[in-house]
Amino acid sequence: MAVDLHIHSTASDGTLTPKEIVREAARLGLTGIAIADHDELGGSAEAGAHTAAAGLTLVPAVEISTDYEDVEVHILGYWIDPTDAQLLAQLAAIRAGRIERAQRIVDRLRELGVDRITLDDVLRETSGGSVGRPHVAAALVRAGVSRHPHEAFKRYLGKQAPAYVPRVRPTTVEAIDIVREADGCAVLAHPGLVPRRPGLIEQMAALGVHGVEAFHPKHSATQVGLFVERAAAAGLLVTGGSDSHGPGGTEPVSIGAGSAPDSCLEALEAWRRRHPR
Repeated sequence: MAVDLHIHSTASDGTLTPKEIVREAARLGLTGIAIADHDELGGSAEAGAHTAAAGLTLVPAVEISTDYEDVEVHILGYWIDPTDAQLLAQLAAIRAGRIERAQRIVDRLRELGVDRITLDDVLRETSGGSVGRPHVAAALVRAGVSRHPHEAFKRYLGKQAPAYVPRVRPTTVEAIDIVREADGCAVLAHPGLVPRRPGLIEQMAALGVHGVEAFHPKHSATQVGLFVERAAAAGLLVTGGSDSHGPGGTEPVSIGAGSAPDSCLEALEAWRRRHPR
């Protein structure tokens, strides 16, 4: 059996609705999922209306992108309280920063002579959820500026492209605090994707994370084994997921990719029992 504890829905920059994600997870025979949208809880809440009937366990989750020294680090928050007023306010502030960034990207595109999209066009691609560069790419495709989101990223939106605008993000410590203050389990996402940080897991443990996402489709088998060992040595639990953004994502990844075993869900459930609200 397997689980997928890192999926993105249309509530952020995924291309499947929460209901579609639940249906696909059930078709694959997964036992549990977590919809971990960027700075957004709506997708996870919506999935909760469908998982019981599908025989799936749902772990409420969120993903927060952060700045850690000179690299970007992502923090996953599991079992967060979706009614926590402080959490909702903090996530709303982060999403507001995303909108400001999207406007700056649109302005930069206009300076480059690409004037066929507006911020409203970008926001229409979000289905009311958290906005990101994939939504700008979708607007460019819809306007006929680009043929495919990948082309939009390569030509305009990638980190080396002329319309790229860096986003103001919370620090890693701030994100860990946000999760912990909402009674959540803070987990370091995909450490293998963070460059130039050989001691990252140990550093994150010192900052207060509870776990490490060892199973990920972009981690090699050797990396997975090493991350599991280092997590155990640091007293951290192990999770895993596909990081799927659906079939229409810039880099399509299937739900269930990463082969996270049931033990990842069991570890999170054990953590929840030790930390009741």
